[in-house]
Parts: sequence; C-alpha cells; structure tokens
Amino acid sequence: MFSTENMSQKKERGKKDRARPPAEKKANAVVLEIPPGWKEPKFTKDDNPHGLLEESSFATLFPKYREKYLRECWPLVKKSLGEHGIAAELDLIEGNMAVRTTSKTYDPFMVIKARDMIKLLARSVPYEQALRVLEDDIFCEVIKIGSMVRNRERFVKRRQRLIGPNGSTLKAIELLTHCYVMVQGNTVSVLGPHRGLKEVRKIVEDCMNNVHPVYNIKALMIKKELMNKPELKNESWDRFLPKFKSKNVKKKKANIKPKKEYTPFPPPQPLSKVDMQLESGEYFMREHEKLQKKMEQRQEKQKVAKDENQRKRALAFVPPEEPDRKKAAEQQTEKTDVDVEKLKKKLKKQDKLSKKMKLSSSQA
Repeated sequence: MFSTENMSQKKERGKKDRARPPAEKKANAVVLEIPPGWKEPKFTKDDNPHGLLEESSFATLFPKYREKYLRECWPLVKKSLGEHGIAAELDLIEGNMAVRTTSKTYDPFMVIKARDMIKLLARSVPYEQALRVLEDDIFCEVIKIGSMVRNRERFVKRRQRLIGPNGSTLKAIELLTHCYVMVQGNTVSVLGPHRGLKEVRKIVEDCMNNVHPVYNIKALMIKKELMNKPELKNESWDRFLPKFKSKNVKKKKANIKPKKEYTPFPPPQPLSKVDMQLESGEYFMREHEKLQKKMEQRQEKQKVAKDENQRKRALAFVPPEEPDRKKAAEQQTEKTDVDVEKLKKKLKKQDKLSKKMKLSSSQA
C-alpha cells in the first residue's frame, strides 16, 4: 500500500508538470541522437534459424510493353530473390508477377522488399536500379500524379517541367536527394533513403500544384551547405532559406457577347443566287445582255478606281502654303522696338568715361 504522503507528492508534481509551458518541457527533454558513422547490423540467417511459420505472397500486374524486357531479365530477378529465399513467378498469359516466401526464407521483411521490386519493374524501372531496393537502407515509393491535374494538356506540361530540358531538372533532384527518380505515364517511381523519398514527394506534389521545381532545388542546395556547418546544428534554418512570394498574374477578361433575345421563329432564309437574279430581272436576260451588263459594271469600277488614283497622284503636285511675310516682318519689328532716348544717354555716358580715361593716361 502507498502512503498518503507519497500520493500527495505525486499529485503536486503532476500539477507542476501541467503548469509548465511546452517550451520548458522541450528544453528539459533529452534528445536521443544517432552517433556519427553508426550502421544498423544486417539481419542474417543466424537471427532467425527456424524460418517462417506461414507463407506470404504478393502479385502485381505489368503493362504489355514491359513483357519483352521482363522476359529477358527474369532469370536475374529469380536468382537475386532466390538468395534471400524468395520464390518469383512470371505469368505472361495473365500479365502479372508474383513473389512468395518459402521454407528457406529467414528474413520476414524481405517479402515486402520483393513486392516493391516487382512493383518498380512494372513501372519501367530498370533491373539494375530495382535490385537496390533489397538493401536495408533503401526504400521505394510510387507517387500517383495522374489525378492531381484535371486538364490533360496542363498535366503533360507540368510533368515535362519535372523532367526539365534533356532531363536536367530530374538529374539535379537525383543528386540532391540521393534517389533514383523515374517519371513514367501517370506515376513517378522513387528509389532511395527515407529522407530523400520525403523530399522528392514534396517536389513532385508542388510541381503538379504549379510550383516550379527550381524553387525546391534551390532550398535543397542551401540545406546541403548548412549541413556541413556543425555550429548551426541546433538552430532554425528559416532565415537562410528563400521565401518566394506568389505573383497574381492578371488574366485577360473574356469578351462576353450580349445574349440576343430568344425568339421561337428561325431567322429568315437568305436569298439564293437565282432568287436575287429573279428580283433584279437578270434571270430573264439573254446571254449577250448579261455579258454587256457585267462589262458595264466592271467599267464603272475601273473608272472609280482610276479617279481615286489620279486624285492621289495630284496630291504630290499641290504647292505647300507659303508663310505671310508681311505678318512675319510686323511681328519682328514689334519684338525689336528700341527706346532711342535711353540709347542716346547710354552712349553719352560711355563717351564721357572714355574721355576721362584718356586724360588720366596723358597726365600720367
């Protein structure tokens, strides 16, 4: 039995813990870290010498165009899976691949890895890359992008944006995330470590939501540089990462035509050529009369065109308007009117000054 004193102490301690803010709790919590260079030990046959009790199996369908490639590489697939005690079957009639555990299987997770391998092979991933998924630290994911964009043309453009010119964008994503990325049809197959899978998924989803992969690639490059600085290990990297603002591009306004009033009656039928000839009386004319009328109409048109051309040519010979010289002279005189008396006084002053200067120079 617990004493009442211990119970009261526990209650008080619990109240204190509840009263503490979450920031203090996080500060007091001990963070467990993986030591550098540590590797998880491999799962060997000695860890499970008795094998598995039940049989597990997985199957997946593959498209018709993959049949030839799978038939060629299937002996290699069987050999690589047989080393782990997994049996593989290829059914070309039904178009499916299947994997199952056997009595020799010792690793229970290896059947999941084998399932991922055949899934990747069905999505056009080459055998050399799909084989890597059997490693302990390599995982895979098939991202479905077909339903992310409704418009087919827009979907094709965004998928091409993910690949980039000559596959340059895809190559940059692979180098930064340490993953193998395969864009095929309505899916994106990714193969690599967990961290890389998460980053690739974000890039793919953002690309399908009209965010260019270059923005995420730039952020990944900055993060890669910051990882090499141990002093920034426990600090927030938000101040170093770029913040891109979305620009609202104004769309062109659609020209909405005003709706016409609804009328149950159809529009009047346009007159045919025969009806028009009947109205004008041309229908009853003889052949030579019709030809004469056409010639007259043509001559009238030619005459109108000739008059118009002559008028345009005559414009070049029209003399330009000459300026009125009398008015120009009057305006000039108005501008140059001089006060004669002021000018005389000014000249007299200048004469007096010049005389004084001469006298002073002779006395000297």
